[in-house]
Amino acid sequence: MGSGPRIAIVGAGPAGAFAAATLWQLRRDAEVDLFERLPTPWGLLRGGVAPDHQEIKRLDDAFDRETLARGCRLFGNVEVGVDVSHEELMRHYTAVIYATGAQTDKSLGIPGEDLPGSWAATEFVAWYNGHPDYRGLEFDLSPQRAVVIGNGNVAADVTRMLVRSSEELARTDVADHALEALRQSRIEEVVVLGRRGPAQVAFTSSELRELGQLDGVDLRVDREDVELDPISQSWLEELGTFTARKNVQLLHEFAHQPERTGARRRIVLRFLCSPVEIRGDGRVEAVDIRRNELVRGDDGSIRARPVEGDVETIECGLVLRSVGYRAVPLPGVPFDERAFVLPNERGRVLGADGEPLPGVYAVGWIKRGPTGILGTNKRDADETVRCLVEDLEADRLPVPAEPDPERLQALLAGRNPDLVTVEGWRAIDAHERERGSRAQRPRVKLSSRDELLEAAAAASPSDTGS
Repeated sequence: MGSGPRIAIVGAGPAGAFAAATLWQLRRDAEVDLFERLPTPWGLLRGGVAPDHQEIKRLDDAFDRETLARGCRLFGNVEVGVDVSHEELMRHYTAVIYATGAQTDKSLGIPGEDLPGSWAATEFVAWYNGHPDYRGLEFDLSPQRAVVIGNGNVAADVTRMLVRSSEELARTDVADHALEALRQSRIEEVVVLGRRGPAQVAFTSSELRELGQLDGVDLRVDREDVELDPISQSWLEELGTFTARKNVQLLHEFAHQPERTGARRRIVLRFLCSPVEIRGDGRVEAVDIRRNELVRGDDGSIRARPVEGDVETIECGLVLRSVGYRAVPLPGVPFDERAFVLPNERGRVLGADGEPLPGVYAVGWIKRGPTGILGTNKRDADETVRCLVEDLEADRLPVPAEPDPERLQALLAGRNPDLVTVEGWRAIDAHERERGSRAQRPRVKLSSRDELLEAAAAASPSDTGS
């Protein structure tokens, strides 16, 4: 048993991985354990990043080198609040860092949102990425037109996945069940709706540019749609970021480019419009939209306001809603029901009295809300971990009552016979990569919990106690 501080990180996604790596940079004596609800680590890197962005997915090798390969223990297939409580973690660790992300979607709050054929975009993302909780979903891809609601990177991801050829997708790690369904897809057009204007889209410029460079896909933007209103023009000149200016430039280029003749599929970008109802007899058949205008709020922010007038109907058979995310409360931990985050100051979680709870921290979306890109978590983790180390060195953290790491592993193994250790994950990873090698793909994912646990159990029994 080591003599350094024992830190539990709940959530083995990018935020948790960055936190572990930063901890070891600042405190080489730290003993770090990662807790993950799924049998596999890396969170949205595995289950959220689009399969056609393999260069980003290769970050998993870096995460492994900086965490598991340096001695970080993994407790996979363990749900904090179910298999082990927050109070129990505090008995075994000097500090607990929550990196649980934002697991649910915001709703549109319009009639018809729950009709069959209307889905949260993240459900579609999890399905095609082989997330075991979403393996059983069935998406009807037989309609000719789909509507994607939202102007962020997830909206761009699902749009690309709907229009890319099956030949392109077959070279990625898209889940086999999704690849087969996408091979049969009859979708020819994807309409992407943004409630605000071209200056306010939340795409990164690289994601937006990629939409205009897809093989065999025509991208259409109405020229009138990309003309900035006075509010957007002044905002762009005064406060606009480099990304916002670049996006406006790209959209102007798209609007003035000639139509791609012979394209098999088409993307249509629409701005300043919001859905008011999703309609259909027993399933999605159309989306009613209303035009918006932009107004400046008292705080200087730019909001979309509906304009009185006719409602336009877009016939479609599939709707993917991508309008933001919300975190869910964690048992035994304070939660801000308005901001949907753990109340915190620079990552130190605050109690009901507004004072820091000794030894409890947050990183990632559960700390700041669902903003930023994957790399934002690195700066975010650095801030939290520096606060933790500062508290350690000031002797502000409690001494755990049960510091022996073997006691915690024995506790978990007794409650959960399907506990996945580092060795179990290594067996899953090797199995998937080997299947991928045979198919000339990065990996062929196991996408059911039973398959994952069976592969993990193939790890050498003598190894699983480490």
